[in-house]
Amino acid sequence: MPYFDAASSVPLHPVARQALLAALDEGWADPSRLYREGRRARMLLDAARQTAAEAVGCRPDELVFTPSGTRALHDGVAGALAGRRRAGRHLVVSAVEHSAVLHAADLHRSGGGTVGEVPVDRTGRVAPGAFAEALRAAPGPAALACLQSANHEVGTEQPVAEVAGECREAGVPLLVDAAQSLGWGPVEGDWSLLTGSAHKWGGPAGVGLLVVRKGVRFAARTPADERESGRAPGFENLPAIVAAAASLRAVRQEAAAEAARLRELVDRIRLRVPQLVPDVEVVGDPVHRLPHLVTFSCLYVDGEALLHELDRRGFSVSSGSSCTSSTLIPSHVLRAMGVLSEGNVRVSLPPGCPEGDVERFLALLPEVVAAVRERLGAPAGDAPGAGPVRGTASNGGAAPAGTGADGAGTDGNGADGSDAAGTGTDGAAAGGGAGGPANGAAEGGEGPGADGAAAEGADGAAGGTPEGAGAAAGGTPEEAQGGTPEEAQGGAPGTADGGTPGGGDEEPGLVVDSLGKRCPIPVIELAKVIGDVPVGGVVTVLSDDEAARLDIPAWCAMRGQQYLGERPAVRGTAYRIVRRA
Repeated sequence: MPYFDAASSVPLHPVARQALLAALDEGWADPSRLYREGRRARMLLDAARQTAAEAVGCRPDELVFTPSGTRALHDGVAGALAGRRRAGRHLVVSAVEHSAVLHAADLHRSGGGTVGEVPVDRTGRVAPGAFAEALRAAPGPAALACLQSANHEVGTEQPVAEVAGECREAGVPLLVDAAQSLGWGPVEGDWSLLTGSAHKWGGPAGVGLLVVRKGVRFAARTPADERESGRAPGFENLPAIVAAAASLRAVRQEAAAEAARLRELVDRIRLRVPQLVPDVEVVGDPVHRLPHLVTFSCLYVDGEALLHELDRRGFSVSSGSSCTSSTLIPSHVLRAMGVLSEGNVRVSLPPGCPEGDVERFLALLPEVVAAVRERLGAPAGDAPGAGPVRGTASNGGAAPAGTGADGAGTDGNGADGSDAAGTGTDGAAAGGGAGGPANGAAEGGEGPGADGAAAEGADGAAGGTPEGAGAAAGGTPEEAQGGTPEEAQGGAPGTADGGTPGGGDEEPGLVVDSLGKRCPIPVIELAKVIGDVPVGGVVTVLSDDEAARLDIPAWCAMRGQQYLGERPAVRGTAYRIVRRA
């Protein structure tokens, strides 16, 4: 069964297995003891530390082993902030950091500190100078900055060396999460702290590493312990540490050749998936990326159903779609990038992946996607390859206005809003800032063409019936919200979002009630009715699914329609679209 989820965990490398078994026999004693067995264990631990330090590019006494990569991140962030608490209480992170960093940032914020997020472009990459600007704009002196070397969801590599220079010039240490890239090579630049995780490069789970450069102020936040320089308390898991170091050295020796081979396979996936499957958005930087990872999103597809179907056919892949998460919230990475989140698939090839497995995946994918779309009642898509591929060299990965992480939204009367319909890093609603909508038309009110979505299928989430998915048009405004036209948007007939009568210049247009339905159903219902309004007509989609905030603007960009923005509704959010094609 082909395993395509190496970004989550890489199968145990043969060298790691051999080292682990040998160390179980030789490294069971306490390395802090002076008798023979303890000295033997100490020699194994020191040798492992030396090997790991050479791979990282640091001194052995700067590196400690932790129980996991997550623990290394938590301890690294907390220790650096505590060590520099007199310098400042501000923490700067990128918007696409691993959740372990973001959780550490939340804890810092709850303790009275401040946190600033650096946005990324549509490819998931931090812009040059962005960290420098964030440090200058901080409400107070910054204590620490954090940036991953490469993203775990879309594979985009970050300009760590440039950011490290910006941080060094500002006098702020930079912590680098190198979990995804460390197996492929050392992290360049004048960074101050670094973390890694052994199971990401083929070592055993339960081993992380934390590097703190000499001269960096650091105060461990755990009770004092004599082991691992006081930074990782507890008895060392010596067999696992030995196996982790041995496998890191082994994969580094193989990295150049394997990276070239896997990059060719990933290039093949990036090129052929949009040719084979209609309505696909390939995301991530096309050049600055990990060699083994590619991510794409399929319009009108339930990500969970797609993953289950691929698993049933023998392929193990991952996803950032909200429907694959217990929180039902889209991946914060995809949200920060402002890209389509529905039907998201992450393919990360493990070392040694056969070419034949990739070819079988490419042959199977069109059939699987088509089957999932058919079950959801999705409209017929464009011919494969007809639409643009986001994040490719042909378009430079630029974000369309109103959909990217930093794109300006356009409100109902042509003024620019403060952000792109909540798809930016701060999740702001379109038109929510200065120059936001002042005179938009009411959604769901009375007026010509105010056909609401039929109520049937209103409980149809991703697992609803095709009939429920397609029952978007043909109802009355009352049916759209299950009440009177006034109740549909909380105002009297002819009002603008419950305001005063006559406040809108536009006809309310067609109302699609997708409340209680999970994406991609709201997007499918929108696609089915957009042709029912004339060019220049407005369609309003009512949805309480957080993923709609990403997927409706993304659909507009892929379909050449104009996204006006979002507005609060009595229930959920009203997303407004103008037909342009």
